[in-house]
Amino acid sequence: MHLTGRGLSDLLHLFYPHNCEGCGTDRVLQDQLLCAKCRQQLPATGFFGIADNPVERIFYGRCRVAAAASLYYFTKHSLLQHILVQLKYRGNRDAGTYLGRMMGHALRNTSRFAGVDMLIPLPLNEQKEYRRGYNQSAVIAHAIAGVWHKKVVTDAVTRNRFTETQTHRNRIGRWQNMQDVFDVTNAAVLANKHILLIDDVVTTGATLEACGSAILRAGAILSIATAAYTN
Repeated sequence: MHLTGRGLSDLLHLFYPHNCEGCGTDRVLQDQLLCAKCRQQLPATGFFGIADNPVERIFYGRCRVAAAASLYYFTKHSLLQHILVQLKYRGNRDAGTYLGRMMGHALRNTSRFAGVDMLIPLPLNEQKEYRRGYNQSAVIAHAIAGVWHKKVVTDAVTRNRFTETQTHRNRIGRWQNMQDVFDVTNAAVLANKHILLIDDVVTTGATLEACGSAILRAGAILSIATAAYTN
């Protein structure tokens, strides 16, 4: 039996079903994480095209940022939280690839980040990355690069020690927990370059501030992009 086109697609779907991560329907394209209905439920911020947006304000007076933005608003018990949990704790890299692609389209469609030279995913400590199996920010960054065609650099900045989760710390506690955590290991790569630092979620900005400050000390220009924003 020789199958082409729709017949082959239907046969593959029978043996390798692909369902929407949100509602479970099989009415979803093979290379998509969500169906059209669930994609519309994700609360877009529109921040990539807006100067002086709430993400940029996080870093005012703390870290010199050329531009910053997040793609979606984060709320608890939401579809976006489910996607992030899948990415960070369930080994679902496709969730990060989806978020990265959406961020790539947003970045490509604005002039605010046009000067970016390279993407740096927020580093994980080796112990945590080994435990998880990958760095979720790197998954997002590589997916962005697939759409936006920017170089991803993962060996210029390192996280020099393990830090416990920031989830239950207040703003000051998060900042204190991140002091002297990041080291630049290849300053020559960063000097005079416009770096876009990538992460999954920004809350207080303490982790991104700590990493971004190390990048700035290497003589780079810093911008920041995350998949989600929660205040």
